[in-house]
Amino acid sequence: MPKSLTIEPHLSVKELEVRYRQAKEPIERTRYQIVWLLARGFVTQEVAAVTGYRRDTIRKIARRYNQQGLEGIKDRRYQHPGGQPMLSDVEQAQLWQALQSPPPDGGLWNGRKVAEWISDRLERRIGRQRGWEYLREMTFGKRVPRPEHKEADIVEQEAWKKKLAVRVNQVQAAHPEAKVELWSMDEHRVGLKPILRRVWVAQGEQPIAKVNWRFQWLWLYAFVHPESGETYWWILPYVNIKLFNRVLADFAREFGLGKNKQIILAVDQAGWHTSDLVEVPEGIHLEFLPSHSPELQPAERLWPLTNEPIANNSFPDLEQLEQVLFERCRALLKQAELISGLTCFHWWPRTAA
Repeated sequence: MPKSLTIEPHLSVKELEVRYRQAKEPIERTRYQIVWLLARGFVTQEVAAVTGYRRDTIRKIARRYNQQGLEGIKDRRYQHPGGQPMLSDVEQAQLWQALQSPPPDGGLWNGRKVAEWISDRLERRIGRQRGWEYLREMTFGKRVPRPEHKEADIVEQEAWKKKLAVRVNQVQAAHPEAKVELWSMDEHRVGLKPILRRVWVAQGEQPIAKVNWRFQWLWLYAFVHPESGETYWWILPYVNIKLFNRVLADFAREFGLGKNKQIILAVDQAGWHTSDLVEVPEGIHLEFLPSHSPELQPAERLWPLTNEPIANNSFPDLEQLEQVLFERCRALLKQAELISGLTCFHWWPRTAA
């Protein structure tokens, strides 16, 4: 049976737990956790299972703590043996500035390239792990950029946000006896061409998604009230003026729009939304988003949710795809809190209850 390591009583078990809970730096936090668990009598195999550290590393941390006390817990990876930071304040500022532009090879920054940059400055070889550590130290993280159309007008977008609140007040003033709500609506194309998304798998496994590429499509029409998270859905074969008119008429009937209820509906400037042939029912007021501004459209946030059950799947025909989408939309009708959290932007005007 494995034996637990002996931990010198530099701190009590309770004090070690407090240090572990309060530690801000990830490396030191984990080291405190390791020493705390060992002090409680856990064996190295159990500590390894909890922390993910190798057993020889755990023994090394324990030995360093026994010999040096709290000094053995500190993370010295950014320092020379003399205790000075690897990069001076000026050099760190220069690194920060360099990270604002592409690396010398024109690609993307990563730990290896940061390490190469540091190596050039210090005129000695630095391991790629140090590059990654400096990225983390400077609070950099990997994120996929949100697309923004090059013709998008930031000034126009900010003006539209303010105009939207004014529009709500105008409709309320024109219909003082009516309940006024602010909704948004958009369309999303899905089809037999597979949608591939990352999934959680066991380490070392390669997930496989069997696909059958065919260019056949359906359109998901979505209405959302961001303030409450209420939604309304249509699944149709096309987008055109005729179908848009039909959807608007059905939406107005479903929600009893008219004298006692008015809805401002934010939509993009697609041709089938802006045409003179569009028949807007009583109680609906279309409000067009600025051009090239999908990031202002709350309904855009719905598509990752509707894509979940069809991602990494291949369907034999549109009928089966439609059935899966139908069930997904029914499920989302019951997830108003989730949807409100995703779609109710901080700047989105709130309407009177």
